[in-house]
Amino acid sequence: MLDFFAQELSSIRQRYGSHSLERVEAMFDPQQQQRDPMQEDARYIMPGLSTTPWLDTADFPKLAPLVSTLSMQSAAIKSEIHQAINRRTALLENYDHYLGRQDDWHALYLFQNGAPVTAAAQEVPATWEVFNRELRDWHCPLLEVHFSILRPGAVIKPHCDLWNFTLNLHLAVDIPQQDCSIIVAGEERAWTEGECLLFDYSYVHEAFNHSEQQRICLLMDIWHPDLTLAEREALIIVIKGIRELLGE
Repeated sequence: MLDFFAQELSSIRQRYGSHSLERVEAMFDPQQQQRDPMQEDARYIMPGLSTTPWLDTADFPKLAPLVSTLSMQSAAIKSEIHQAINRRTALLENYDHYLGRQDDWHALYLFQNGAPVTAAAQEVPATWEVFNRELRDWHCPLLEVHFSILRPGAVIKPHCDLWNFTLNLHLAVDIPQQDCSIIVAGEERAWTEGECLLFDYSYVHEAFNHSEQQRICLLMDIWHPDLTLAEREALIIVIKGIRELLGE
């Protein structure tokens, strides 16, 4: 597979060293694939990264500025997303997941389909500021940043996402008092408003909101903190190329 991108990857090796992409190469080598049974349906597993379903943001000091800013801005973020919902912003849509579209699972995107959703700057300016400052260096441009809104009674079925080289960072924006949780690899946790949860979504995970209140989180697809800059560059090239080859 990587032969298609030999020239681009060669340039990265010249800049970062001949061994800089060994883990990326191993990700496509079946003989080097080691994964937990609960990652069975993930498309790609890069060796050498965390195999822990739940992670603690405190274990990654480099994430501290982002996590701190999200917490400090959480009240403003909560206020503006509620205002956007109440005025029925055109940016709010049913979340289009490969599990299918759900009428009870909505999203407001700040980044989608490889580009910023610039209209969000007017709708959620405090969140947009975080996105363009502290989050910019962490967000993986292959994926998304969005508000995820689970309506009362909504259930997200168990599933694995695509890979383990990005992680899902949740800021809990507006959380029901009870009957609302997320389960990753069989371990159930509840969101705490104004705080962040971090997990490896290559593991089977699911969520539910059995309360009578909507649940709002800001979901951010961030690079795994253990990745190198060389690996980030290579993964963008390779995954974009694979999507083009597959017509995705």
